Amino acid sequence: MPNANSKDEKKVSAAPAQTLPAKAEKATAGASVAPKPAGPSAEGKPTGEPVQMRRRFVWTCVVTFLSVNFLMFLRFFFPRALFEPSTVFRIGYPSDFALGVSEKFKQQARIWVVREPDRLFVIYARCTHLGCTPDWKAGENKFKCPCHGSGYTPEGINFEGPAPRPMDRTHVEIDAEGQIVVDTSKLYSWDKNKGLANHFNDPGAYIPG
Repeated sequence: MPNANSKDEKKVSAAPAQTLPAKAEKATAGASVAPKPAGPSAEGKPTGEPVQMRRRFVWTCVVTFLSVNFLMFLRFFFPRALFEPSTVFRIGYPSDFALGVSEKFKQQARIWVVREPDRLFVIYARCTHLGCTPDWKAGENKFKCPCHGSGYTPEGINFEGPAPRPMDRTHVEIDAEGQIVVDTSKLYSWDKNKGLANHFNDPGAYIPG
């Protein structure tokens, strides 16, 4: 007949077996609440640093767009202006020029200063054919247009090529200091082929002496 002590031992040995499932459930519950790694959420939307980078990019685009439009708006208050050289300028004293053609101001002002025994005048260096700038050929004693071959005498009178008339002359005068003042906005012309008046002898077209 089994005694009471053997019954108690069986009860004690059976007790640990009943607590194992409870511990396993706690371990499973702990695993379920572990932090999730960074990455897309359940809805498929990016989270964390990618979202911040996207926001920075969007704001950068918006600020750049607004800045460009603001600068374009300010541009209307500063109209474009072409700063061209003055058409009125001094070229020196009559005594500074020897007889013949001077190219001193060709590059700077597109003019030739021509000194003759009885007068001084200034030719505007523009071919009357298509507006090219002729060259002074000292060895040939003539102006020659490199574009289409028009030729002019030292006085700017056309004699060969397609040029229809002589080159124009600018307004010249002596100021209070005795210097020559040239005004390229006032030109004197002579269309000899059409029988028009010769303005090369008008006051202002030359300086006597």
